[in-house]
Amino acid sequence: MKKILTVIALAILAITGASAADIVDTAAGAGSFNTLVKAVKAAGLVETLKGPGPFTVFAPTDAAFAKLPAGTLESLLANPKQLKKVLTYHVVAGKVMASDVVKLKEAKTVQGSAARIQVSGGSVKIDNANVVKTDIVCDNGVIHVIDSVILPKEKKY
Repeated sequence: MKKILTVIALAILAITGASAADIVDTAAGAGSFNTLVKAVKAAGLVETLKGPGPFTVFAPTDAAFAKLPAGTLESLLANPKQLKKVLTYHVVAGKVMASDVVKLKEAKTVQGSAARIQVSGGSVKIDNANVVKTDIVCDNGVIHVIDSVILPKEKKY
């Protein structure tokens, strides 16, 4: 009976065209992006990242945020303008799948600066962060998971 209900539910989703959640809901539901979601809320970016996009987000995990120097996260959370600059540096306009990312030398971010992309021996880095999981497809874009927070070059945070 459980299998039949699952098949029916999947059929209904297919017929209605329902797909994955938006970027914010996907990140919130994953369980490993609690700090990112908190920061997105503090920076006032929820509505944008729930919008039509499409967006590509290089999403730092909670462990990535924990690697920041002591006080950095708290300082950013207390300064929404600076926090927004940092977070939008993790976002690229458009839906850039992993197969496209590996062809790039840099990615122009929504923040305005370009993040450097390096591909070596099957691994991909964006600035100083390793891409550890790719192509988490959302209604309004895609998430690539990174193991460090990346910071725009123009100013120390």
